[in-house]
Amino acid sequence: MAGIAVSGGGGLVGRAVVEALGAAGHTVRTLVRRAARAPHEIAWDPAAGTADAAGLEGLDAIIHLAGEPIAQRWTPAAKAAIRDSRVAGTATLARALAGLVRPPATWLCASAVGFYGDTGDAWVDESSPPGAGFLAEVCQAWEAAARPAVDAGMRVVHLRLGVVLGAGGGALARLLPPFRAGLGGPVGGGRQYLAWVAKDDVVGATLHALATPALVGPVNVTAPTPVTSRDFARTLGRVLHRPAIVPAPAFALRLMFGEMADEALLVGQRVRPARLLASGFRFALEDLEPALRHAVGR
Repeated sequence: MAGIAVSGGGGLVGRAVVEALGAAGHTVRTLVRRAARAPHEIAWDPAAGTADAAGLEGLDAIIHLAGEPIAQRWTPAAKAAIRDSRVAGTATLARALAGLVRPPATWLCASAVGFYGDTGDAWVDESSPPGAGFLAEVCQAWEAAARPAVDAGMRVVHLRLGVVLGAGGGALARLLPPFRAGLGGPVGGGRQYLAWVAKDDVVGATLHALATPALVGPVNVTAPTPVTSRDFARTLGRVLHRPAIVPAPAFALRLMFGEMADEALLVGQRVRPARLLASGFRFALEDLEPALRHAVGR
């Protein structure tokens, strides 16, 4: 069994990954942004650019999931926090890992399908070029920040996550109240594609990437069946036995969220997880309705 450190272990995905690693018999340590208080904790401070090198020494792998939430109004301060939490945090770990005598063999570093920008109806995979806009630029800088670890000989995998659907947080926690009240519906025009993925499959893909040396570089972690916003709303309404006909028009979203609406809510991303599928990974919940039923307990 392996010794593995996880950053962002308190988030929706991080909690599930930590639990799954422990269940598989691995020794799990968590990175904390304060002084370590227990043997399983490793202190780091991405704002200050420091990490406890002694705590990282001799680990087999590290899984880096930490980052400021995207779903907020993008004030200048919020945009700086979103970028710095990803880019500066990744750079801090990359420098620390590259300087170790016994660095981990593998580093799984979260990224996002925001890398591709607005792709409309076109399919994209890991060979597709980066898009334009704030999120695409952040994702490019985020991945580039891991370069020192690559140069040090580590196997670095960039997990480009789609919209994660699972109980206990994330996008679904924000969507359920209005949909349960019968006030849900498609976002914007409803024709844009949503690159979604079930939380359980994110966990499965993470463990698969740990155990698959051939996976290196960008790996899309999205279900192979993206759906339009209209189909997503209809499916969630059907699962909840509620109507889903109240649209969230683009102008209202822009009033509420500003720039974030145009880059995160109104864009289309039809993403194919080509490398995961080619490496033999099989999704447990590749269709939307079973995934939503699993997440909401229906």
